[in-house]
Amino acid sequence: MRNRLLLVSFGLAVPLLAHHSISGTYYTDQQIKIEGKLVEFNLRNPHSFVELEGKDPKTGQPTRFSFEWGSVKRLERAGIAKETLKPGDWLVILGNPSRKAGDRTLHMVGAVRKGDGWKWGRTVE
Repeated sequence: MRNRLLLVSFGLAVPLLAHHSISGTYYTDQQIKIEGKLVEFNLRNPHSFVELEGKDPKTGQPTRFSFEWGSVKRLERAGIAKETLKPGDWLVILGNPSRKAGDRTLHMVGAVRKGDGWKWGRTVE
């Protein structure tokens, strides 16, 4: 019985150790707005990702950005399904930049689809 309890405890603890904090990975006091074409939307656990082809705000060069989003359940509760975003959608996304220098991954805090005005999260204008 004791061994079972240890295994169950270990099984619950490992995912917690693997999870990261948003503020430990991203600058939550900074926001960058990126506008561009959706390349890919991966609705998955533990975090969904949006891949966007946009212009680098510093250089103006075309660049691919990756936005980390919420879990499947969290996004479903917000009315988001895998069909919500499609490749080619023109989006404006607001995100917290990565703490890793040169990393093009951001934590998504808001999004607007230009074609029909669909919105999620914080206001992006």
